[in-house]
Amino acid sequence: MSGANSSSLTPEFFILNGVPGLEDAHVWISLPFCFMYMIAVVGNCGLIYLIGHEEALHRPMFYFLALLSFTDVTLCTTTVPNMLCIFWFNFKKIGFNSCLVQMFFVHMFTATESGVLMLMALDHYVAICYPLRYTTILTNPVIAKACLATFLRSVMLIFPFTLLTKRLPYCRGILIPHTYCDHKSVAKVSCGNAKANAIYGLMVALLIGVFDICCISVSYTMILRAVVSLSSADARHKAFSTCTSHICAIVITYVPALFTLFTHRFGGHTIPHHVHIIVANLYLLLPPTMNPIVYGVKTKQIRESIIKFLLGDKMGFT
Repeated sequence: MSGANSSSLTPEFFILNGVPGLEDAHVWISLPFCFMYMIAVVGNCGLIYLIGHEEALHRPMFYFLALLSFTDVTLCTTTVPNMLCIFWFNFKKIGFNSCLVQMFFVHMFTATESGVLMLMALDHYVAICYPLRYTTILTNPVIAKACLATFLRSVMLIFPFTLLTKRLPYCRGILIPHTYCDHKSVAKVSCGNAKANAIYGLMVALLIGVFDICCISVSYTMILRAVVSLSSADARHKAFSTCTSHICAIVITYVPALFTLFTHRFGGHTIPHHVHIIVANLYLLLPPTMNPIVYGVKTKQIRESIIKFLLGDKMGFT
């Protein structure tokens, strides 16, 4: 087998084929992805700098937002530069170990993003249901421990994917019809028994995705009950507006993820493969691109901090 060690059936490298069937349109496909990536990098790095620079944003909600921005920009950086090299320069070769590393970081940061969204939902729950105890419950040590636990959960649950994938024999060629190394695409190239990978993947989906969605749903159920019980219409409006940005972030993140999951499970033979690939890339790029815009538009404190940072005293800020 070309590019493989015949004694171990472990390839030296894989070939990432980009978007199969649309090779002639790779340059045109790359333009919106490149534009989205630039917005994601500038927007998320800007948010991180703004939250660190502005003392008014030194609050738990914005600490979690900074972590979300860091996760987003790191997630899309693990795939987009390599994808653009495929589209622009036809650099399709990726080393076997490099492919596994990319696969680990893609899934690890995806899991971390889900965990951060869950933490942000819990933050909103405490802020609305226990406003007088908010600062005593969400202290800096508690926030640091929660963020560390979320990160370690992702690392510990995703790392076995790398080991399970590395042990498989690869004798179906070295061509991966994708723009980056994800678990399903790499496992399909294997000729070994990938049942353990499938079972472990289901377990991880339950421990991360389902668990986080359940926590978010319970948090917002309690929030809704607390908001409805408020006597003041202004108080209800303020409470709902506090959650608007986070709800948008949840929709932007989970809708493409669920679409990708269900089309792989139930529409694999009816939906063209290039649609799967494009949606998979949008799944990694859309949240990092949109989250800074949503929070910049919907969050009053961030809007004011941006104006203050850009214009300073000219707009009457002190």
